Amino acid sequence: MPEWLTVFLRGAGLWLFILAAVRVMGKKHPSRMRPFDFVNYTVVGVVAALTASRVMALVPGVILLGVWILSPIILDLLMMKSKWVHDFVSGKETVLIRQGKIMEENLAQVRLTGEDLLRELRSKSVFKTADVEFAVLEPTGEINILLKSDQKPVTAQDLGQKTAPRNEPQTVILDGNIIDEALSNLGLNREWLGTKLEAAGVSLNNVFIGQVDAVGDLFLDLFDDSLEVPAPKIKELIYANLEKCHADLMGFSLQTKNQQAKDIFNKDAKKLLEVKEQLKPYLLK
Repeated sequence: MPEWLTVFLRGAGLWLFILAAVRVMGKKHPSRMRPFDFVNYTVVGVVAALTASRVMALVPGVILLGVWILSPIILDLLMMKSKWVHDFVSGKETVLIRQGKIMEENLAQVRLTGEDLLRELRSKSVFKTADVEFAVLEPTGEINILLKSDQKPVTAQDLGQKTAPRNEPQTVILDGNIIDEALSNLGLNREWLGTKLEAAGVSLNNVFIGQVDAVGDLFLDLFDDSLEVPAPKIKELIYANLEKCHADLMGFSLQTKNQQAKDIFNKDAKKLLEVKEQLKPYLLK
């Protein structure tokens, strides 16, 4: 067999083997990888390259790859069962700021300078250490922070407002092509989509991305950025109609001189007001 063909077959086989091995070893983002995982992936890549290029014999190379692939899998299983093993392999988190006070001893322990800490805080849009209540260095090297209560963004819960749960939007058009599976997940079809596109005055070929949210609003991004697509107003129109109906009932109550009719209008207006308040978190952002 020619040498080039041997190298090609060996390289292709090892490529498929490494692809399957990486899938088995789990999904790990490079920026959140433990130091041990980084070393392990590096060794696997180096051994695979040496074996594919015939610098290392095939059988010893495959055996070595098996050791470096199976060992971290077994180690991950042990870490799931034992916290001691987990702490020994991954290490523990280190507190860098507690109650707004920088822990200089801990910074020196993990070999971080003050500038390193400030740079990490700036990357999280924090420019004053006095705004930080708590900061911890994770075993992956990432720094997570907790802002002081008076520095946190105001949430709907802080304002005492209820918000509706939201499901993820479904992409129904991508690069001018309709994704039928996404439409089916929402209980919609191509006829509904065609009606929406016609109402917006947009052709399918001009749509780069089309997404539908949980309440059925269609959002479009076009190839032609000079065209303006009106934002969906379905929920706002429903809420406006409810307000109009409530105002009409109150108006009828004031206009009528029949006490029985006045009581009915007031009762219905009160019920509609309760319904409107319950639907407000769902209809208004």
